[in-house]
Amino acid sequence: MAAPLSAPNRRQFSPVPKYVLDGSEEGDTLPAAVLSGAPVDLQARTVWIFRPSKAATQSGDWHAHEWRMDWDVQGKGHRWENFLMGWQSSGDSMQATHLSFKSKEDAIHFAEKQGYEYFVQETQERKFVPKAYANNFMHTSKKLKIVHTK
Repeated sequence: MAAPLSAPNRRQFSPVPKYVLDGSEEGDTLPAAVLSGAPVDLQARTVWIFRPSKAATQSGDWHAHEWRMDWDVQGKGHRWENFLMGWQSSGDSMQATHLSFKSKEDAIHFAEKQGYEYFVQETQERKFVPKAYANNFMHTSKKLKIVHTK
């Protein structure tokens, strides 16, 4: 079973697998990589499990209740420069893929079932301070604030 990575180690992983699942691991579930015949390169991936934050320009929280799993981008050894445009190219199809889950536990269970090493980023609940325009005109016992405009 893969253990969660700590925050400083999230981007420091090796594309060489630390262990290869062969079905002899302890646990209740049989790793899916044993049955699927997936290449070793896919077994060694590190995934990032997090709850995406809402965009700053949006007031709603439509996608704030789902958890997302992204694969980490592989290092320089798996990339090359495109000679025509000079862009970075990669044969890694997983870096542009993400999965959504209803809960953090579902995402962790999926990562463990696939044999992925995973990092869970806990969410920070935002503080909402209710404001009202009428508060600008309320009486306070402080000294009167005079604003000179010219």
